[in-house]
Amino acid sequence: QVQLLESGGGSVHAGGSLRLSCAASGDTHKTHFMGWFRQGPGKEREGVAAIDSDGNTNYADSVKGRFTISKDNAKNTLYLHMDGLKHEDSAMYCSAADPWATAMQALGVPSRGIPPPPMDYWGNGTLVIVSS
Repeated sequence: QVQLLESGGGSVHAGGSLRLSCAASGDTHKTHFMGWFRQGPGKEREGVAAIDSDGNTNYADSVKGRFTISKDNAKNTLYLHMDGLKHEDSAMYCSAADPWATAMQALGVPSRGIPPPPMDYWGNGTLVIVSS
């Protein structure tokens, strides 16, 4: 089993920055893939950013150029640095891990109605609120 514990959420003004963290513990060898997903009020869950053990990263179009995903393998910690936050970024942000997913396919293809694939492990999330 893998346990994921997120932190770093909060309330910021539009244009501000936040850094989310996710500490993984347990069977961390099963975290080949890790990513961030979010679900805003009245919205479906969407993939935000992904990274795999090959170093590949992938981002949702809505956050490209503003968000950066990274991972400290020595600390088994995943990060999401968010700049230029917008009101529409407000959501519960959850981390996910999977032994088989890849960064390229983990976010799905929203423009084609293809959802993200199932992930084996999920954290409980951290709330981000961006006031306009």
